[in-house]
Amino acid sequence: MNEYLLWGGAALALLVLLVALLLVRRGRSHAHARAPRREHVAAAPEVDVPARSPGASEIETDHAVHELHPGPPSILDSVQSSEQEASEEAARREADREAAEWEARLVAQLVADQERERAEREAERVAAEIAAQAPPEIDEQAVREQAAREAAEWEARIVAQQAADQERERERAQTEAEAQRLAAEAAAAAQLQRNIEAHAELERVAQERAEQAVAEQLARLEAQRVAEAEAEAARLAAAAVPPLAPVAPIPPRTPEQCLVMIADDSKVVRIKTSRLLAKHLYRVSLAEDGLDAARQIEVTLPDVLITDVEMPGMDGFELTRQVRSNPRTAHIPIVMITADDEKHRADAAEAGVSVLLSKPYPEDQLLSYLESTLAVAAVH
Repeated sequence: MNEYLLWGGAALALLVLLVALLLVRRGRSHAHARAPRREHVAAAPEVDVPARSPGASEIETDHAVHELHPGPPSILDSVQSSEQEASEEAARREADREAAEWEARLVAQLVADQERERAEREAERVAAEIAAQAPPEIDEQAVREQAAREAAEWEARIVAQQAADQERERERAQTEAEAQRLAAEAAAAAQLQRNIEAHAELERVAQERAEQAVAEQLARLEAQRVAEAEAEAARLAAAAVPPLAPVAPIPPRTPEQCLVMIADDSKVVRIKTSRLLAKHLYRVSLAEDGLDAARQIEVTLPDVLITDVEMPGMDGFELTRQVRSNPRTAHIPIVMITADDEKHRADAAEAGVSVLLSKPYPEDQLLSYLESTLAVAAVH
């Protein structure tokens, strides 16, 4: 606090000194402004001006001059006096302005010096406090070594972080490449699967069309054969010819001459059974249910009928009863295939089923029965 008071007193004294200097400078400016008038008086011609004593003032000198020229001033003197006064007034104003500017700069400099000194004192005080709080002895070498170690550790962490970032970026790139490869493989596999399915569908459609064409051809041939047989029988009856002599036994029919109808609502069963029979050279016709089988039988008589039990529209029992009730189709052997032969055995026998097979049935058993029907048909 005493130090601040001392600095304040010094600043106040400096300000008083500055004001005194300004006043002295202003007095000198006024004296300089009056100097041209004295020169004008001194330069007047033919005037005997008494010499100015060293102790005489300017007022006394002017009074002496006026005593020498007691008459009124001329118009020229009045004009010159007015111009001189205006010039003196302008000089005084310019001196006042310069003095005010100099005073303002001086005050600003003083304030800046005080602020700088205050900042320096504050910095010294803070440095003293920090020095007082710091430990009495600091090992500069240890501090430098510690700083070097910390800098090395920091650089090592930065390098490790950069290496980790590069590794993560590499792994990310590998993951993206692997994902793209897997996506491409999946797309290729999906396309291959679609191609396989399309090819299988084309094969299925072609197989169905071929089977349908074969069935239609067989149906036309069978219808033609039946028509020819009926026409021949009618002709013979009309001719009333006597019985012919016994002829040699008719040889057994071949599988190519036997038409087997498969009635089942399962497309898989129809295709599987038809392929099995076609493999052994049997002619095959397919029916999707009992109603479809009944309609086809009205057109073409099959040599053997293979039917399922449960079918929409007309089941296997109703189809069997309808076939047995018609004298034209009552002789057709009927093979019924069921998943529970014990449950349907009595109903099958009552309806007129020739053979009852359980799912899955042995293929050789079905083929053996078809071969036996060929032999029986040859005898009849």
